[in-house]
This record gives sequence, C-alpha cells and structure tokens, in this order.
Amino acid sequence: MSDAARVLANHRVHVVPVVLALANPPWQRDVWLDPSAFEDLDHVFHTLFDDFCDADEPERYLGVSLRSDEEVVLMRELGAALNAAAAEVPHDTDAEYLRTTAWPEVVTIAGRLAQVMVANDLGELAALLGDSAVPDPSQIGRGTTGNSGERAGGDSDFDTASPQVGSVTSRKHP
Repeated sequence: MSDAARVLANHRVHVVPVVLALANPPWQRDVWLDPSAFEDLDHVFHTLFDDFCDADEPERYLGVSLRSDEEVVLMRELGAALNAAAAEVPHDTDAEYLRTTAWPEVVTIAGRLAQVMVANDLGELAALLGDSAVPDPSQIGRGTTGNSGERAGGDSDFDTASPQVGSVTSRKHP
C-alpha cells in the first residue's frame, strides 16, 4: 500500500463514521444527548473542521480524506449547513444543535455524503480485491443470514435492513 493510500485510509476511518453519525438522528439523540456517553458534537466539529478535513475548504483534502470531487462538493455543503446550525445555538449544547432549523439540512446532506463516501470506499475495496473477490449481485440474497439465500427460519422472501451507525468520539468553529 502506498503512503498516500495509507494516509487516505487513516483519515477516512475518522471522517466516514462522523458523517454517518450526522446522517442518523436516532444515534444523535441516543449518544450525543446521553451525558454518560463519550461522544458528542465536539468530536464531529474537530474531525470535520480541524483534525481530518476542513469542511470550509475541503478541496485541500481531495486525496487526503476525500476520494472524489463529488465528496468535496458535498463536504463543503455539509460544512455550510453545520455553520448555519452553529449560528443558531446560543449556549453551544448538543441538544440545541439538534433543535435548530438548520439541523434537518445537516442530516440530509450528511446522508448524501455518507452514501457517496461508502460507495467510493466499496468501489476502492473491490478494485483492491479484484473482480474475482466481488460476488455477482444476483447471487446475493437480501436480508440473508448465510450463503443459501434463506433467512434464519427459512423465510427467503422477507427483506429486512437494520443499519447501525456509530462513530468514535470545542466546537463553535465559525
């Protein structure tokens, strides 16, 4: 693995989970609003604006923590939405952020960015593994528990999805 690929992987292991967390309101309520939880929005702001990216000027991070021009554009939009939310928060609490009028836009943009980032990472993984390691999509049963295409209990027609999103854990960037 090249040094550039190693840097990209090391940055993305921080950025992608934060973007996924921003796209997941139940996670935000369950984790960020729990005073005993380690994670909070400070971690999000540090990751996206200071430590592993610059959501205000994401072009500098193309090839460092962002894989494509589309990710750069969406990261800039996410940064603007986070800055808009920050402008509405008088006491800088996580609960206040989640109540701002700008927060639904943060979640929407983060959802789009998360989808693009995960797809780009999966594409990179497929390229690294080669075509022989990537199964033909028609051979994969949705909602399966094994290779047979059947769910536990033998129901092969039931489709379920239960994504779980998490992230690692002073804000007011603007």
